[in-house]
Amino acid sequence: MNNDKKVVLVIGAGDATGGAIAKRFAREGYVACVTRRSADKLQPLVDEIRAAGGEAHGFASDARKEEEVAALVEGIERDIGPIEAFVFNIGANVPCSILDETARKYFKIWEMACFAGFLSAQAVARRMVTRGRGTILFTGATAGLRGASHFAAFAGAKHGIRALAQSMARELGPRNIHVAHVVVDGAIDTVFIRDNFPDLYARKDQDGILDPAHIADNYWFLHAQPRDAWTFELDLRPWTEKW
Repeated sequence: MNNDKKVVLVIGAGDATGGAIAKRFAREGYVACVTRRSADKLQPLVDEIRAAGGEAHGFASDARKEEEVAALVEGIERDIGPIEAFVFNIGANVPCSILDETARKYFKIWEMACFAGFLSAQAVARRMVTRGRGTILFTGATAGLRGASHFAAFAGAKHGIRALAQSMARELGPRNIHVAHVVVDGAIDTVFIRDNFPDLYARKDQDGILDPAHIADNYWFLHAQPRDAWTFELDLRPWTEKW
């Protein structure tokens, strides 16, 4: 392990928020280690970070599998450097009536958006406590504060990840590990929103949807906070978004 390097591990480095967070930390000199279930989808992000002068590594990993999570963290810590910042950014926003929801899909959403967060954050926290420092950030949603109609599975998972973050913050804060939960509420500037919700995407010109780069700035802000003024929960939403 190269102790001169600082690593940010982003679980769920998609084309929007997760990728933007990786790029933001790479700009600050951090090695961006990014994961998705398919490594091929990570290559454009890795190439972009490297082209900008940063260092990045992509990993195919299923965050629901304990053995894969353990191998991922072990490999990064051994071969690249200490994980100083960890971001859990897996979402599973699939609406469905509670009358039609299946046990299989409900469980899968919980596995992706909550259980995977426990597995990966625990593995990273075990490393951080030995060094007495680190940042653990969870991407949440308004669903973690209140459940909307047709979003029972997603709300259950997001309530769970928020509770996990609260518990970890109380336990690990005294050990110099900053744990925070970021509520992201509103449409994000993505190809999916552009192609499927043109009326919503039209709000972009009025700053009515979230810019992934601006979301990422807030993750860096949390990581850089002095410990005498740590934030646990940060709420991000466009000025037009209803509470």
